[in-house]
Amino acid sequence: MSAGRLVAIDFLPGSVERYRSGYAVVAIDVIRATTTLATGMAAGRRCFAAPGIDAALEVASRLRQPLLAGEVGGNMPFGFDMTNSPAALALRRDIERPMVLVSSSGTQLIHNARACDAAYIACFRNFEAIAAHVAERHERVAVIGAGTRGEFREEDQMCCAWIAARLVAAGYTPTDSRTQEIMDRWKDQPAGACTISKSAAYLTATRQLEDLDFVLSHVNDLDAVLVLEGDEIVTPLDPLRTVKAATGSLAAVHPSEGLTAAGARAFNPVRP
Repeated sequence: MSAGRLVAIDFLPGSVERYRSGYAVVAIDVIRATTTLATGMAAGRRCFAAPGIDAALEVASRLRQPLLAGEVGGNMPFGFDMTNSPAALALRRDIERPMVLVSSSGTQLIHNARACDAAYIACFRNFEAIAAHVAERHERVAVIGAGTRGEFREEDQMCCAWIAARLVAAGYTPTDSRTQEIMDRWKDQPAGACTISKSAAYLTATRQLEDLDFVLSHVNDLDAVLVLEGDEIVTPLDPLRTVKAATGSLAAVHPSEGLTAAGARAFNPVRP
C-alpha cells in the first residue's frame, strides 16, 4: 500500500494494536456504548469509559456523585445505577452527575484506543461530524467496530462504512479489499437495514426495544466531535461550535434530551 491518505475498517478491541502509530482511531459500538456516551455528552454530562467493573469503580471514586452505568455480558453490575441504555440516559435530568460507562466490548475498544495518536467516539448520531473532523486533521484513519462475541455486527459495519465512504469522497484510499467490501455493502443503506443483526435481535428478545428505537431514530442529529482524553470523552475546543452553542438554540431543538446552551457546551444538533 502506497503512502497517502488511507482509511481502514476493522473490528474487535484487540485490533487497535495494528493502528497504534500513525493512525487516528474512530471507535464505534452503535448498540450501545458509543450511542450512550454521545447521548450523555449531548445533555452536557461528563462521560468516562472504563474497560471493566473494577476500572469503573476506580474512576468513580475520583468523581462527585458519579452515575455508574453499563452491562457486562448483558447484565447490569451489582451496585450500578443503570444499564447501558441511551434511551434511559436521555430521560435522566441529573446531568450534573458524571457518568462512568462500562460495557462488554465497546468500552474495552475505547480503552485500548487511548494509546493511539488520536481517538474519537462515533455512532449513528455523529458519524458525519466525525468524518468531516478527521478528514481535516489526519492522513490515516482506522474506523473500528467493537464487535460482540467475535462478530462484526451489522450496525457497526454500517456506521464504519458511512464514515469510510465520506473519507473516500474526501480523497482517502481504502487500505484493503475488506474495507472496500464493507463500505460498498453498507454505505448507501438506511439505518433500519441493520435490524438483521444479532444485537437488534437481542434488544428485541430482552424487551429493550426503546434502545433499538432510539438508535434508529437518532441518525446524524448531532454535530458532535467526541475525543478520548485518558478515560474521559471530551469535545475539542472549536470556536465556531462554541458560538453556535451559545445562541441557546440547543434547548429549542431537543428539549426532551436536556440540551441547554450552558450544559451542551460545544454541541449543535444539525437536524431536528
